[in-house]
Amino acid sequence: MNIESAQRTFEQSIDVSKSTVLTFDNVDGWDVYNPSVPFQYEGDTYMFGRVERRAEWARSWVGLFRQTSPDRFTLVPDSGINPLEDPFICRIGDETVLGGVHVRYTRGRIDTLYTYFFRGKNPRDLKYFTTGPDYMKDIRLADMGEGRVGVFSRPRSAEYEQATGRKADIGFTTLDSLDELDADTISRARPIDGILEADQWGGCNQAFLLTSGYIGVIGHMSYQTGECDQKILHYLNVGFVVHPDHLRAEHLQIIGTRASFPAGPCKKPELIDCVFTSGIVPRPDGKADLYTGLGDCQVGRTTIDYPFDGYGDIINP
Repeated sequence: MNIESAQRTFEQSIDVSKSTVLTFDNVDGWDVYNPSVPFQYEGDTYMFGRVERRAEWARSWVGLFRQTSPDRFTLVPDSGINPLEDPFICRIGDETVLGGVHVRYTRGRIDTLYTYFFRGKNPRDLKYFTTGPDYMKDIRLADMGEGRVGVFSRPRSAEYEQATGRKADIGFTTLDSLDELDADTISRARPIDGILEADQWGGCNQAFLLTSGYIGVIGHMSYQTGECDQKILHYLNVGFVVHPDHLRAEHLQIIGTRASFPAGPCKKPELIDCVFTSGIVPRPDGKADLYTGLGDCQVGRTTIDYPFDGYGDIINP
């Protein structure tokens, strides 16, 4: 995909009236962004969100928020998980799985980062159970039925770029059980063809098994323009499908950009065109609500067409 051209074409038909910026209460002085998708529990709607001060990066924590009106969420007391960033959530069988990024610092500088995973029957009482590979974000899981788990990886590092000539890839593998999830099994995921070009990076943010046997993926693609103090990081919301038996992306499309949402602030000037995808929630009218972080300081929601048209319905939305 010529991503810059595709972005320009997509933004010619944007209707911002379909979008809104969410409000988060009981976090005065802190931003909430890069959340999980909303989920239901005991009759209420919740969302995990990354909580952080606008001028800081090293004090991120994840809080649980309860929906109090269509566009407002309120922090649940004593729900913080610290330190953790960019939470995501899914169902595997009868369990809830929460993941998030833990950044390790040495002498004030980032040393490495990991994805931590928590599991349990109660989303308000999840237990840590495993860690992903060194320096890997954007690991996501899909319920494949009968206990099996689809795993999406995202290798990206200086060593990976030197070895492959690519900034990043999105990989996939299948495990027989959630109990098999660890750094080694995630690292064995095979790259999916047809998504990222050599100078792009991106990842899976949410994945569903479809009735066609394909997996529907909601993710992000990214590229950079400019250099040094003039650089802009462009993050786009995308969707595609992939069959677990032949790892090539199909139906790749942009489903949202920063221009899809009302204007607002960004944490740094280089993030002015940044949307970090959370995922979708299917709607009764056949469309879907897309949730995404905005500029590393807000959360947006917009209504989009069903992104997997022609590839079946979501089995466990």
